[in-house]
Amino acid sequence: MRSILFACYYWAATVFYALSAVLLSILPGRRPMRGAIKLYTHRMMWGMRAIAGIDITVKGKERLPDGAFIVAAKHHSWGDGFVLYSSVPNLTFVTGDHMEKFPLVGGILRKLGAIIVDNCGGPEARKALTESSALAHKEGRRILIFPEGNLAKPGEHFRYRSGVYFMARDFGLPVVPVATNLGLFWQQQEFKKTPGKATIEFLEPIEAGDDKNAFLKKLRDVVEGRSQELIAEATGQPLEPSVLVPTPDEVKKMQAQTAAV
Repeated sequence: MRSILFACYYWAATVFYALSAVLLSILPGRRPMRGAIKLYTHRMMWGMRAIAGIDITVKGKERLPDGAFIVAAKHHSWGDGFVLYSSVPNLTFVTGDHMEKFPLVGGILRKLGAIIVDNCGGPEARKALTESSALAHKEGRRILIFPEGNLAKPGEHFRYRSGVYFMARDFGLPVVPVATNLGLFWQQQEFKKTPGKATIEFLEPIEAGDDKNAFLKKLRDVVEGRSQELIAEATGQPLEPSVLVPTPDEVKKMQAQTAAV
């Protein structure tokens, strides 16, 4: 019943604030729309707690640097975005171009100054990421990126992509890793929500340095390691390392190759 009620609340709030954002988009500047989206994320946080029964604790906000920085977060569910956007002031975010398929969403994202990149990656995606990140950096905004590029199940992770490294290196920005166990209670895009106490934690900032692979390994290790600790704490189960799995796109590619043989 909680899941049904939350789904009704989720879609009613989403439609209402999406329409509000469209109306506000005619006003100059981003501030009015950003205010509406910030309020939307706070309402979703309320709904997660009061309706779905997911009580979220946000830890480590004292670790956030002053000025511009990059937030590199574990991505268990859509709920991660609501928590992070409501917790970090002056935040923009990197999202895949798949979001533009939803009515009105593409225009809202562009007005907000979101960094929209091709989900398939490649040189064009990196170019778009660099250009949009440069504008966000110039405006002093913080940038949220999910380095795996996909929603992962608890206990699993995808390959960490290099976009976060190039943003941090090119603009000299510190990277704040974020761990979570929210997927235990709201997994990926699943309808079912499980009541419980979830945690999202900002970890110590790290610098990009000159070695891309070393940076990505360190980022992966701290995010996955702490996320697995949070999962173990919430479930009472032994601590286990997360498992590398292929992305949905990689699975489709392998299936296509197998079918062609």
